[in-house]
Amino acid sequence: MSYIASLDQGTSSTRCMIFDSSGSVVASAQKEHQQFTPKPGWVEHDAGEIWLNTKEVIGKAMASGDLSPNEITAVGITNQRETIVAWHSDTGAALHKAIVWQDTRTADFLNQLNDDVKQKLIHQTGLAIAPYFSASKIHWLLNNIDTVQQANAAGKLRVGTIDSWLLWNLTGGVHITDVTNASRTMLMNLQTLDWDKDLLEIFGIPLEILPQIKSSSELYGSTRLDGPFGAEIPVTGILGDQHAAMVGQACFEKGSSKTTYGTGNFALLNTGTEIVRSKHGLLTTVCFKFGEQPAIYALEGSVAVTGSAIQWLRDELQIINSASEMDSLAGSVPDNAGVYFVPAFSGLFAPYWRSDARGVIVGLTRSVTKAHLARATLEAICYQTMEILDAMAADSGVATELMRVDGGVTASELCMQLQADVMGIEIVRPLITETTALGAAYAAGLAIGYWKSVEEVKANWRESKRWKPSKSAEERTVGAARWKAAVARTLNWVE
Repeated sequence: MSYIASLDQGTSSTRCMIFDSSGSVVASAQKEHQQFTPKPGWVEHDAGEIWLNTKEVIGKAMASGDLSPNEITAVGITNQRETIVAWHSDTGAALHKAIVWQDTRTADFLNQLNDDVKQKLIHQTGLAIAPYFSASKIHWLLNNIDTVQQANAAGKLRVGTIDSWLLWNLTGGVHITDVTNASRTMLMNLQTLDWDKDLLEIFGIPLEILPQIKSSSELYGSTRLDGPFGAEIPVTGILGDQHAAMVGQACFEKGSSKTTYGTGNFALLNTGTEIVRSKHGLLTTVCFKFGEQPAIYALEGSVAVTGSAIQWLRDELQIINSASEMDSLAGSVPDNAGVYFVPAFSGLFAPYWRSDARGVIVGLTRSVTKAHLARATLEAICYQTMEILDAMAADSGVATELMRVDGGVTASELCMQLQADVMGIEIVRPLITETTALGAAYAAGLAIGYWKSVEEVKANWRESKRWKPSKSAEERTVGAARWKAAVARTLNWVE
């Protein structure tokens, strides 16, 4: 038997999943890593810890499936996007903690850019002016961290998103990223699919510190013999996590879409080979590119805080002991008792793009309990997703009638029912919900002929469960209006 290994490096954990040709999970292992928040709005990860965890989960997954290295045909990588690591090319050591996509420390720098520069950035990259993206994070490292400046002066600095960091360590020095991750840096031109000289100049970033941009499905290098796999295995797939979920959900046709529920929520709509510019607060991004085939583009709506709001209830407020308790607690009350929670912990992403916003809980009365807050938290996930899909319909002219969903939060039956109720559409969950890891495996397998075509991949997709709306149109309208009123109260909080 032969299998494909997938490394899924996310915002809260790292996992190794091993798939067979039917797309079924043969083995897996997962480990959380520490979150560092040294100042308000700052979010960091220890890149060294992430690499150690990657090695550990590879070993555990291989052991749990009783697999030998010669049974792994190829390796795919998928990753939290925009998060930036800087390291020394000689030692391979990270020079600073990774600056995470949620981090807002560069908001002031971006606000000071003149309008002409902002318009150029938006047009060339398809992105919004927000600290979410990688370029301003790299600029900050180059201008604030001595070890980064010293390595740069010596010609030894390497910078990349997490996929590049993992590939460098797995292969012993290959410095490559794929078009999907590069499209999230604010440094890649959407049309040329290469680093843009003008954009590099705006942020003061030397070209030579960046990885080479390749497609999402081709040979990048092989794992080291003395590495965690214990063999030289070709690494042939790289996709940013949300793009990987599109591939894992078999969203290959123009007009197909999915929403991934993780630390944040991310909805993508395949726009084919056409670059569609959003007029409603969405991003234009590369969906995927397989080898020499043309790039496929997408519209994307990003929500910063969804699953991490549940973590907040668990870790900071200690209302629950584990995420699995959410359904029973939130389901113990029939409604939210008028409570709305907007978790704008680090500002609002699509469709608002307001880094001045901060979280609010509104509608509190003396009768409100922790159960109502738990329900309002699940509803916040659903309302934020609703706003993204409404924007997609406005941009594309096509109303969403059914939504494919995946990711950890889809384990919440109540949340998925609330999503159907809030949007008034059917919600469909596939048999394999960890489609991010599966998509990276598909990209790796397609590159080497493990799967012969995307048609073969599409044939693997199977439905697990479907939720139908149970609320009236009037109830949906009232709830949406109250949600928007709550969002308005988050704005202009940070000067």
